[in-house]
Amino acid sequence: MATATHGGINLVARFTDYVAKIKEAYALRAEYNRTYTELQSLTDRELHDIGVRRCDISDIVRDHVYCS
Repeated sequence: MATATHGGINLVARFTDYVAKIKEAYALRAEYNRTYTELQSLTDRELHDIGVRRCDISDIVRDHVYCS
C-alpha cells in the first residue's frame, strides 16, 4: 500500500486548483460569448434605447464578465 508524501499531496492540490481555474475560465468565456451574442443580436434602435453603441459592445461585455 502506497502512502502519499507531503510533496505528493501538494502536487494533487496544485493540480486540482489548476483544473478549477480552467473550469472557471471556460465558464467566464461562455458567459462572455452568450452576452456578446445577445447584445449583437439587438437592432441599432434597441441598442440606442439602452444607451449602447455597437462599437462598445465588446468593452461592455468584457467589463461585465471579467470585472464584476
